[in-house]
Amino acid sequence: MGETEAERMSVATALVRSSFLVNAVYAESSREYGLTPQQGQLLCVLMPQPYGMSELGSVLGLAKSSLTGLVDRSAQRGLVRREPDPEDARAVRVALTSEGARLAERFYAETARRVERLADGLDAPDRRTLTTLLSRVVFDNEVPVVFMECGGTTSTPH
Repeated sequence: MGETEAERMSVATALVRSSFLVNAVYAESSREYGLTPQQGQLLCVLMPQPYGMSELGSVLGLAKSSLTGLVDRSAQRGLVRREPDPEDARAVRVALTSEGARLAERFYAETARRVERLADGLDAPDRRTLTTLLSRVVFDNEVPVVFMECGGTTSTPH
């Protein structure tokens, strides 16, 4: 029996194409909630806790100027606020406002539901295998927590 197209795909191709697929779902959800994809990411990252600007820049992979603009635009919409950092009087942390937290919860739930549906064609054992393998890739590469586990828990690498 010959290989299917999916069986001939390299790891690099499969991961890159998967990334595009997830990004498209994220962008679609963002538009429906009146957010940019970057604002959606910011809200999801801030759900568990506030972050300092430098740590937030690292998690989101943004340069300082890009992050400042993103936080400014999100603050103008009333989604986030800057607050003093209790560890460093010279620094600020970014936290969700009440409105931002409500929007983040709705956006997160809908986006998680849509991303989960991407694997609807897999049976339960294949879904578990996919989850296990992707989790190993994420943990082995120490990917920061940019999207919580469904149900609101977070897991950190190592």
